[in-house]
Amino acid sequence: MPTEVSHPYVISREDIAGSRPIMAGTRTRISTVVAYYKLGYSPEELAREFPHLTLSQIHDALSYYYEHREQIDKEIDEESEDNLKTLIHK
Repeated sequence: MPTEVSHPYVISREDIAGSRPIMAGTRTRISTVVAYYKLGYSPEELAREFPHLTLSQIHDALSYYYEHREQIDKEIDEESEDNLKTLIHK
């Protein structure tokens, strides 16, 4: 039986980011952190890119991603598609 892992820095609130997972105490989406990670940023570089997040928060975001990969990848794809539509309609 798989062990459930706790993610103390990850929350979801309906009034922030439409219930998408965010870093606790911020409005930073997990999908945003992961998108940078997928571009090749290391956790240390992510902490510099997001100075309001600690390295512990970054690692928790990445851990959450690996446990919810399908959901977060879908969010990243949707955000990319929305951004592309915005650029096309300008």
